[in-house]
Amino acid sequence: MADKGLREVIAADTKLSDIDGEKGTLSYVGYEIQDLAEHSSYEEVVYLLHHVELPTASELEKVAKVLAGERDLHPFQLQLMKTLAEQTSPMSMLRTSVSASSAFDPDGWDESPDAQARKALRLIAKTASLIATYHRLRTGMKMVTPNPALAHTADFLWMLHGTEPDPEDARVLDIMFILYADHTMNASTFTARIVASTLADMFSAITAAIGTLKGPLHGGANEEAMKSFEEVGKPENAEAYVRDRLERHEKIFGFGHAVYKTYDPRAKILKGLSKDICERAGNPKLHEIAEAIEKAVFEQKALYPNVDFYAAAVFHVLGIPTDLMTPVFAAARMAGWTAHVREQYADNKVIRPGSRYVGPNHQRWVPLEERS
Repeated sequence: MADKGLREVIAADTKLSDIDGEKGTLSYVGYEIQDLAEHSSYEEVVYLLHHVELPTASELEKVAKVLAGERDLHPFQLQLMKTLAEQTSPMSMLRTSVSASSAFDPDGWDESPDAQARKALRLIAKTASLIATYHRLRTGMKMVTPNPALAHTADFLWMLHGTEPDPEDARVLDIMFILYADHTMNASTFTARIVASTLADMFSAITAAIGTLKGPLHGGANEEAMKSFEEVGKPENAEAYVRDRLERHEKIFGFGHAVYKTYDPRAKILKGLSKDICERAGNPKLHEIAEAIEKAVFEQKALYPNVDFYAAAVFHVLGIPTDLMTPVFAAARMAGWTAHVREQYADNKVIRPGSRYVGPNHQRWVPLEERS
């Protein structure tokens, strides 16, 4: 039986995350996403995904220290970034930069489990720095070096804006990174595991994942959601906006999900964050527009928002430009991608699904001169 989209195909056993689409639940290593968002930090979730257990205080301190120490970019990356900032889009920059990183990684082509663990933490650490440095250079601002005294997400805001972030803003971004850290066998994670299953190196697997995330049907939805907020302009326009798009058979990004049949649990958390941060920033209208679009979509299409919808509003208030929203998604998901790649290496079989042939049969070869 063919299963277009592979919705019902089990491609791997994993200990990393689990979804119940009917109940609308998500867990990492058995911990509900609501608990992690409320109590955990991104560094703690990085450890959880890579060690399949919560860290002790000393283990958490160690992983935070490693991440802080790895956020500095290599001179090669900085030199390359000057060209990329002038010539490429944000996701193209990230894809190219991660691919190029394989050329000077300290572990080289060492594919041992310990080397893979070190490569994973470097990728997690440096992705935030790549995005911030790219934005500073493309806008003509001076680069900001990482501050190892700051937590990972706070340091990203510091490098992006050049000012130490408000602690509440830093915590909001930390929660967002936790929510985006992993999500079972989504398209980009599946891609990473396919590449890893061939025993290609981690940089190849992650580069492929970034390319997959680039599409608007996956990671790009948050950018499109933000554009919809801007197009609607005020809450009272939402109903007509939604109706017009549906009549033209155009997709409304940030709604519906391949797995969840009810409200995405991450979207529930983000809806609350959006309301709080928009009010705190003196921009409650942005959240009201989002709520109005959500109401109109549900009334006309019976679809729930997914993680990307309210994330767009939160990213915007945090000062993250619209075209950087998907790269920031990638920075958070780097924890899950690298954990899945390591899990694939540890118990590997090359992933090779079948296909159903639907073309013509029993054709007869015709010489070129006889073809009309």
